[in-house]
Amino acid sequence: MTLSKMPAKLLAGGLALAALGMAACTSIPNDMTVGQYCANPDKADEDVCRLKVEIDGQSTALADTNLRMSEAFNLVGEAQTAADEAKADAAAAMAKAEEALAKEDAMLCETRTIQKSNVGTCREGYTLTSCTQTRFTTRAGGPSILREINDQQCRFNDRVLEMQVRCCGMASAAPQPADETVDEQMPEPVPPPAAEPPPETEPNTLQY
Repeated sequence: MTLSKMPAKLLAGGLALAALGMAACTSIPNDMTVGQYCANPDKADEDVCRLKVEIDGQSTALADTNLRMSEAFNLVGEAQTAADEAKADAAAAMAKAEEALAKEDAMLCETRTIQKSNVGTCREGYTLTSCTQTRFTTRAGGPSILREINDQQCRFNDRVLEMQVRCCGMASAAPQPADETVDEQMPEPVPPPAAEPPPETEPNTLQY
């Protein structure tokens, strides 16, 4: 699959390990593609060969693209930067919650378990302080990347089986805490249709 000039996002599955694995590949020629690198049976189990990217909403293995190793370096770096920014936003939200806790008004907290969704939210009167994926399917290949978090919502890269959202608020403005499970029933991504085999052709015969 051709990746050039197409928007691609790194999907979940060992981002930190992939970054370490990619760092170990610095001696590889920059014009070598990931597919060529992973065609070596000794390399097939490395993290970079098991990563997936999202192209036009469809998931495909990085090794099945024409992405060069140098470009893969950049893609992993961009995904790591996005993950780091999400963590920084989470830390800022936690600091805000701790600041509110220092005030005289008592703080109330609750945990909402959100299932089958890529977005977690809090009830009115509560502020989101943390968001953690707690379950994922084997088919997903690993935890999803946390793309966004603020005091209103958190958003993962794609649909997760289950997440736990911690919400806190002041007693004067928030209803009584009620830990609950919410099934959003977000549909699973539809896999791309299987390619049809080419039609059979009659062999050429010579007429004398």
